[in-house]
Amino acid sequence: MNFEVLVEDDFLELCLDENLKPIGNKSLLSMANDYQEGKWRHSKFHNFVWDNIAETSLSYSERESLIDHSHSKLVAAAQSLRLTDSDKDIGKGSELAEIVLYGIMKNHYDALPVVPKIFYKQNSQDNAKGADSVHIVLDGDDDFTVWFGEAKFFNNISDARLGDIVKSVGNSLITTKLKRENSIITNVPDIDHLISNKQLLESIKKALSYRESIDNIKPKLHIPILIIHECEITEKNGRFNDEYKQSIISFHKDRATAYFKKQLKAMSEIDMYESITFHLILFPVPDKEKIVTRFVNKVRVFKEDAADE
Repeated sequence: MNFEVLVEDDFLELCLDENLKPIGNKSLLSMANDYQEGKWRHSKFHNFVWDNIAETSLSYSERESLIDHSHSKLVAAAQSLRLTDSDKDIGKGSELAEIVLYGIMKNHYDALPVVPKIFYKQNSQDNAKGADSVHIVLDGDDDFTVWFGEAKFFNNISDARLGDIVKSVGNSLITTKLKRENSIITNVPDIDHLISNKQLLESIKKALSYRESIDNIKPKLHIPILIIHECEITEKNGRFNDEYKQSIISFHKDRATAYFKKQLKAMSEIDMYESITFHLILFPVPDKEKIVTRFVNKVRVFKEDAADE
């Protein structure tokens, strides 16, 4: 991955508020795109999106059938995306954020995309149902963790917007929803292709079984929370220098403190809350509308290609 990591640390080391407890199960990952000739590198960002779109939008078998057909793969992936022209759509830019999260999970956390979530979302009504990404990270030959991600693209990360995602994350931790996500992992065929160690595969399926107590999986549960956000610092900047990096680092530390303060207040009563690991991932961009419009226009081109075939 070519994006630079500005901060990657346990929140325990970054916390700006001594009263936030527990904080040992939280971390902050701050990432940023760079600049060229005084301009934010839009093409680099979009290339990352399109390099990762197939894994979020196609099943394993579809990806394999198109492995030597790059254009065909992009056309097929675009067909799975749900687009809307409505400015009121709460999911505007959400699919783009989901794709970026998948790319970060794959490239930064070495995660396996066991459920290509966009592929399994059948219509626009599914925007708010379930996790935005579902991954498994293998820990050696005999252990694993489960990652249920949230991905948002916001115009800002004010306290009010942070409250929206706290609510969304909290809803995703309801036992019935966790068990539903677990069952999706075990029922789709992708996991069988991605994990070659059959003994470990069976161990994972058993642990995620609907019949198993959710208490057993919570210590293995990780919640990556990606917020791509429009950022005035990034919009006004023109160089990827130390001054810019330090400004973003300070801003993201402040926003992480505000986010986790809200999360603790809202979720501290969740059973075994302290056993679940939360990863806040912040990514600043200069102009949300420009990025979303460029992405949507390119998707439409690929959809038109598919219609002509």
